[in-house]
Amino acid sequence: MTEYLTGRQHQLRSGDQTAVVVELGGALRDYRVGGRPVIAGFGADETIEGGRGQLLAPWPNRVRGGAYRWDGEQLQLPLSETEHGNAIHGLMRWVSWEMLEAAEDRVVLGATLWPQPGYPFLLELAAAYALTADGLDVEITTRNAGSRAAPYGVGQHPYLTVGTELVDDVLLTVPAGRWLRTDERGIPSATESVEGSPYDFRTAQRIADRHLDTAFSGLEPDATGWSVVRLAHPAGLRGVDVRIGEGAGFVQVYSGDTLAEPARRQALAVEPMTCPANAFQSGDALVTLRSGDQHTLRWGLSPWGTWASETS
Repeated sequence: MTEYLTGRQHQLRSGDQTAVVVELGGALRDYRVGGRPVIAGFGADETIEGGRGQLLAPWPNRVRGGAYRWDGEQLQLPLSETEHGNAIHGLMRWVSWEMLEAAEDRVVLGATLWPQPGYPFLLELAAAYALTADGLDVEITTRNAGSRAAPYGVGQHPYLTVGTELVDDVLLTVPAGRWLRTDERGIPSATESVEGSPYDFRTAQRIADRHLDTAFSGLEPDATGWSVVRLAHPAGLRGVDVRIGEGAGFVQVYSGDTLAEPARRQALAVEPMTCPANAFQSGDALVTLRSGDQHTLRWGLSPWGTWASETS
């Protein structure tokens, strides 16, 4: 019998860092440094709301109407975002992920995506979480275990906090040259330069009253090869870098405006993604996983500054 609503709790520890990964969806439930939360997660016995910490596969974001055509076949996904008539965030969020490897500072969870209506492909997925000197490292690896090529995308949905009451005061940096304009259903309609727009965060900007549910592309890597989205406390006390690496060319930033109170605008979702919304229809950055092919997405969190819990 499962002890918690989110299943088995896998706890990691290294120095002053702790993290918890859960059986349900292989989600990241908690990550702390010095006892202070770096992510706005969820309780072990709570229903996961707003995609918090969840793995998004075999597509991140939305598919308009859930319909797409693949290899000459018309397919229909379940409409999991009923308000807008979309299929959202894949098929792996509400399934059990089993432990494949475990150590004090690392865990690997795995799951199988079986062929089903709307997605008749067989995938094997593994999510590795590790606490390192750099922070929290995440690696999501997927192999096509079936006999036919499959459309594929992946992302993850952490909500980050640097200790401000609202995201309005957070200083945000996104090293991206383009942003994706969307329609009322959250489906991209155009890709535009960030130059001169409210979405130019190439230098640190206070989020203020901006309502963000925005995908960015044209990510620029730094000297280490990572593209780094930075959140900073306005007083410079602390911050967290979201390191986006291999396999991800897009990042979605969401200020939580549609979340129910009291969660509204309390934390900022920064979502590494391989492709934008509606890639199953548009083909934009969509991965074709042929039989036996493997894809890996790497990202991580690097807190900096003072995170000790006794510091305000």
